[in-house]
Amino acid sequence: MAGISKTRPSKAVIYCRVSGAKQVREGDGLASQENRCREYATYKDYDVVEVFQDDMSGKFERRPAMDRMLAFLRLHPKDSVVVIIDDISRFARNVQAHIKLRETLADAGGILESPSIEFGEDSDSRLVEHMLASVAQHQREKNAEQTSNRMKGRMMNGYSVFSAPVGYKYKKTGSHGKLLTCDEPIASIVKEALEGYASGRFSGQADIKRFLEAQPEFPKDLPNGQIRQQKVTDMLNRVIYAGYIEHEPWGITRRKGHHEALISLETYETIQARRNSKGVAAKRPDISEDFPLRGAVVCACCDKPMTANWSRSATGKRYPYFNCQTRDCSEYRKSIRAEKIDTGFEAILRSLKPSKQILDIAMSMLKDAWDQRGEQAKQAKAEIKRQHKELDKQQDALVERMVETSNPKVMAALENKIAKLEEDKILLTDKLSQNTKPKSTLGEIIELLRAYLANPWNIYENGTLEVRKTILKTAFASPLAYDRKNGYRTPQVSVIFEFFEKITSKCEMVPPHGLEPRTY
Repeated sequence: MAGISKTRPSKAVIYCRVSGAKQVREGDGLASQENRCREYATYKDYDVVEVFQDDMSGKFERRPAMDRMLAFLRLHPKDSVVVIIDDISRFARNVQAHIKLRETLADAGGILESPSIEFGEDSDSRLVEHMLASVAQHQREKNAEQTSNRMKGRMMNGYSVFSAPVGYKYKKTGSHGKLLTCDEPIASIVKEALEGYASGRFSGQADIKRFLEAQPEFPKDLPNGQIRQQKVTDMLNRVIYAGYIEHEPWGITRRKGHHEALISLETYETIQARRNSKGVAAKRPDISEDFPLRGAVVCACCDKPMTANWSRSATGKRYPYFNCQTRDCSEYRKSIRAEKIDTGFEAILRSLKPSKQILDIAMSMLKDAWDQRGEQAKQAKAEIKRQHKELDKQQDALVERMVETSNPKVMAALENKIAKLEEDKILLTDKLSQNTKPKSTLGEIIELLRAYLANPWNIYENGTLEVRKTILKTAFASPLAYDRKNGYRTPQVSVIFEFFEKITSKCEMVPPHGLEPRTY
């Protein structure tokens, strides 16, 4: 019986790889690899039947195009298809991944060839192949180290090197290279959200989320027009919006960045303080137009927030109710019609309306305070400079003590104190750099404030849910306590309305005929 001669394969597939999608968009690596492999196939008289392309790192063994190629090889007889690669580094840039892929490729029946290296099965060929694979891995790791070092160096100089946060975009500049710049109108939306949370306009992250989802220009994460809660959390956490750069994993402490800030560092610190403290207002996502007072009304018996819901009668009609859900409360699950809650609240808010005379006095006092603002701003800046110099002295003293001591625990404590002083100095420096000029004119402020103080109920009644919640926070110092039998207890109003009450009581003590003695 005659021996069977091994036939030479005539078909070939090409495998190309680049490290990422960016190289696909901006480079010509895949096309160059394919052209070189096709020239090799023509020289060897192979018929190229398929091309497989990956855009991911060579350190990974599992890749989409590589898996498809292996599946393709398994559909053909063993050793009938040649796999052509441009260079061994295109096959893998990790020694372990290279060895495993070579074994998997052989099991699938493929024959690996390249115009750059001749693959063989003898020990010498294997040694050369493994050495080249090791060199490819070293080059990958070295490139990663160099890239990381360049990124660290750039961050140390005050530049962001990671993906642009929402509200920013990278723009090439002459002296700074790629620099973060404001991406309008998204930047203004982010600024309003952050400052709104710091000022108390938004009670919690759920409020910010609703505000951002209501802005058509703000990019949405989900198909239903919503955004993920994590995006809001990331916005509140990032000091980059205050114009600063830091990255703890790389040991890069907070420093002034070259990009434009959306908020002040003081505002950022206020945000962190609010997030770490327990707020008075309820931070719940289900406060809707149906129940704007939910979270602002508490049970008079247990002082816990009351919940609200719709109840359906036997006829199918729906009615709104409030009730207490505290199990050990005597009013537990005893319903109160929402109409009674709303009517009582309307009476309270209407009672806050001051007289025209009192309102004129308040506006006059506001004008006087406005005139004093400029001088106070100058004094404040002088005080900040004095504090900054004092911190410098304290820091120098601590450095001298650290030089003189040899106790590791003492040195660690001194280092922590010096770092804390440095953070305080950065905050003072940021305050000095802030523009103290008001965003609005005195006339605009007086007009808005008079409209609000003259009739807060009118604004509440005609306002959106966000406006109504703002009225609740600015008109009352704490949630309103409601008793199911006796109605609302005496509310604790905010400072401005408390001032109106005091000045009104004083005016009532003045005799109607004036202070001049009467003549008979």
